[in-house]
Amino acid sequence: MPDLPPKPAAGVSRRTVARATAAAGLAALFGAAGGTARAAAATRLGPRTLDVSVPSAALGRSAPVRLILPSDFGARPEKKYPVLYLLHGAHDDYTSWTRETGIEAFTEGRDLIVAMPDAGPTGIPSVWRGGPDYETFQVKEVPALLARDYRASGVRAVAGVSTGGYGAMAHAARHPGAFTAAASYSGILDTTAPGVPPIMDAIVARENLPAASLWGHPLLNLLTWRDFNPRARATGLRGTALYVSQGSGVGGGSGGDPLPGVLESALWPSAQGFAGTLVRLGIRATTHLYSGGGHDWPYWKREFTASWPMLAQALGVPE
Repeated sequence: MPDLPPKPAAGVSRRTVARATAAAGLAALFGAAGGTARAAAATRLGPRTLDVSVPSAALGRSAPVRLILPSDFGARPEKKYPVLYLLHGAHDDYTSWTRETGIEAFTEGRDLIVAMPDAGPTGIPSVWRGGPDYETFQVKEVPALLARDYRASGVRAVAGVSTGGYGAMAHAARHPGAFTAAASYSGILDTTAPGVPPIMDAIVARENLPAASLWGHPLLNLLTWRDFNPRARATGLRGTALYVSQGSGVGGGSGGDPLPGVLESALWPSAQGFAGTLVRLGIRATTHLYSGGGHDWPYWKREFTASWPMLAQALGVPE
């Protein structure tokens, strides 16, 4: 199986005939929808890639999702496609997977839709206390839009980095059967593990939000914290194909910056505890808990490539 390619440099080569055909099909799709709400909400970025603004009751506003459509989407109007959801991390946004990886090229010729929904500036796709409900947005509202307007089938898999890795496992655990597979790359998988609540609070505080605006106080509101904790909800993962990766950090990272290695190290016990709980419950999972590494895209891209055979099988598409 080919590796996830690097993000292409500026300047592209001539498109293939098949790609041009798909582009023409997409142009026809959007052109035919001129004047409709869907056309006004969608911005084409390339032959297969577009940003869609999704009106969300759960968020109280419209929020973006980036889509990569199948190569034959415009040429096969009767076909439905499985969806791979890719979730971004903290202090990033829904554009990160196309900005940091070659996911567009990787999925060329594969019969699936890739959806990259917004999770807000913290990247924690959860139900906030008295605030936005990113869980409902990602698990209910975006899939409903894709089924209605983009011929998405009911087959879904989810993967994410950092807080998006938390979201992948939390969504799958809290909504059993909604996803055929879930993958976490350096995710926060035990939110009540020693040292983890301060990390969550720091993520929230960095965006100038009160720490208690997420799930409240980690002790006074312990039941709420447990309710949104992937480890505490792990029984809901039974029957879902799982991939969990985490580095031990410390000396890891790239570019001489020590912070990615330090953060990866801080999350190491959380991943170990989560993996141990899966074993205790008899829930099958592929785990890659490796020495070193950092909380950084070079490692996450590698882990996505390693998890792809599992994701492809769960989605019913060729590797």
